[in-house]
Amino acid sequence: MSREDIYRHQNFGQSSGIGARCGLVLVDFVNGFVDEDAFGGPHIAAAVERTGPLLDAFRSRELPIAHTRVVFADDGSQRNVFCMKVPSLSKLTETAAVSQIVPSLAPRPGEHVLRKTSASAFFSTGLSHWLRLRGVDTAVVVGCTTSGCIRATVIDAMQHDFRTVVIEDCVGDRAIEPHEANLFDMRQKYADVMPRDAFISLLAKG
Repeated sequence: MSREDIYRHQNFGQSSGIGARCGLVLVDFVNGFVDEDAFGGPHIAAAVERTGPLLDAFRSRELPIAHTRVVFADDGSQRNVFCMKVPSLSKLTETAAVSQIVPSLAPRPGEHVLRKTSASAFFSTGLSHWLRLRGVDTAVVVGCTTSGCIRATVIDAMQHDFRTVVIEDCVGDRAIEPHEANLFDMRQKYADVMPRDAFISLLAKG
């Protein structure tokens, strides 16, 4: 029995669909995660490029948009276990170039920018409350990395009872293997996973 057959036999991988109102969550699309000498990889740069038209689609419909950045205090006072595992994360401070959102996806007035010191965009950020206040029942997640902050964000979105969609060509990782493995797993248990253009078509019909 193949991997797909096992999950199908156990009735995994059902669709949660798209609800009444979508909100876009762009996770850590910052300079350092595009730069392969810092935290990035080639798949992340491609995801940034693919995300532009999706962001435009949300903006044209005046749907809620939230951006996240990993930001630690300059004085080291916020260093946590995440930094113990990845010490270079402490370089992501408020003014550091590596921590700035990439210019092509720069936030506009009215778009929410969250600072976080953990993997999930929802952990201790108030994101769930912000989305609910704006009538969002479906979190659309893009960004990086697929196996890290995307996965953590997606699990938390589901645990906050949002329908969740991952745009598979608008997320990226440092290597293709963890990217593909985590997309498969999220599709089975936590989120709908679909290409950008297919999602934009669904959004247009709504």
